[in-house]
Amino acid sequence: MHVHILGICGTFMGGIAAIAREAGHRVTGSDQNVYPPMSTQLAALGIDIVQGFDAAQLDPAPDVVVVGNALSRGKPVVEALLEKGIPYASGPEWLARTVLRDRWVLAVAGTHGKTTTTSVLAHILDHAGLAPGFLIGGVPGNFDISARLGKSPFFVIEADEYDTAFFDKRAKFVHYRPRTLVLNNLEFDHADIYRDLEAIKQQFNHLLRTVPGSGLIVHNAADANLDDVIARGCWTPREGFALQGGAGARWSARLPGADHSRFDVMLDGQAQGTVQWDMLGAHNVDNALAAIAAARHAGVPVAGSIAALAEFKGVRRRMELAGTAAGISIYDDFAHHPTAIATTIEGLRRRVGKARLVAVLEARSNTMRMGIHKDTLAPSLGGADAVYLYAPTDLGWDAAVVAAAIGIKAATEPTIDALLARLAADLKAGDHVLIMSNGGFGGLHRRLLELLKARQ
Repeated sequence: MHVHILGICGTFMGGIAAIAREAGHRVTGSDQNVYPPMSTQLAALGIDIVQGFDAAQLDPAPDVVVVGNALSRGKPVVEALLEKGIPYASGPEWLARTVLRDRWVLAVAGTHGKTTTTSVLAHILDHAGLAPGFLIGGVPGNFDISARLGKSPFFVIEADEYDTAFFDKRAKFVHYRPRTLVLNNLEFDHADIYRDLEAIKQQFNHLLRTVPGSGLIVHNAADANLDDVIARGCWTPREGFALQGGAGARWSARLPGADHSRFDVMLDGQAQGTVQWDMLGAHNVDNALAAIAAARHAGVPVAGSIAALAEFKGVRRRMELAGTAAGISIYDDFAHHPTAIATTIEGLRRRVGKARLVAVLEARSNTMRMGIHKDTLAPSLGGADAVYLYAPTDLGWDAAVVAAAIGIKAATEPTIDALLARLAADLKAGDHVLIMSNGGFGGLHRRLLELLKARQ
């Protein structure tokens, strides 16, 4: 079967392409911006990519067109698709129909931590010899790929609440029909899709309604928004997790390690073993507890999960050390929400102690650019010793107001070149630089390292 994918260079759609190719289909695709690393990954799989969304790419017609949610009416290829009556589906719909239908799906949903928790869970199952399939919105270090078909009944998926396609405005995750569902947390995000938190809660409750009574919901017992979602209707057994324990939490942790990289796993108040891994921060302890609970539902003993965590290699662009030069460490992180920014800074602070921590932020997500989180940005960045905000002229709100709220340790720059020059001049040996963006940030990490190496 010839599968043609519109928007193929996104992480999710690129994963769909890899799975379709592994399943034996002929796969082609197109995107507006075709560039490495996704373009080279797809080329390595033998997948031909067309630049742009012209109608000619549908001649001759493929057997099915998988449509990414970045595509909208008015695009020539979309109009031609509808006019010609070529069969089409969204990415989540195609995946559910052709891959997930006969699998034990373990889905990870929530505002924060989805990629890391999904990666940890897939690694645990793989470490246990279960050879799961997976589709993750990032690249786990243990696999070096974001998706694979797998060789067992188990399939682990990052369950995104973003909308599905131009013809299907439900959240992607309602298509996946999980047997094991992890709910990490819930806050307002994706303001370009949802009018308010209530609209997101409704989608999460739709997700709960798809989990069978013989399944399991692993949820953050310390999250009031998730409590509200569950109270609206839940027909599946639940196991709560919370770092400090408390009401409704079967899973908790004792924290002997200052940076949370070492902790005891507790189940119903009884110690199950000690995790020693390379991940930092309280948020990653929660991610680990959720993954351990979900893996246990799939048959992996807690001891097996703990052993697997010791070999977990992290996820690219999640507190990833991009490099060190002139005694300065540069980290790449995907954080793009105030809560994630604060927990990421806290985790790194616990690791580096009193060393100078420099935070650099690109407010790139649609929600950030709309200014939805601008009033909570200053507190989230307060744990850094110095803060640099990228403030292009088209940002839509005044980043200088956020910098003023932070104080003298904060500055803004209107261009990446100016930001690069400022950083190169201000940084000194012993600094730890945390660069946060959900995009490429104009290659800032690489360019900064090159400048620092030249200085070195």
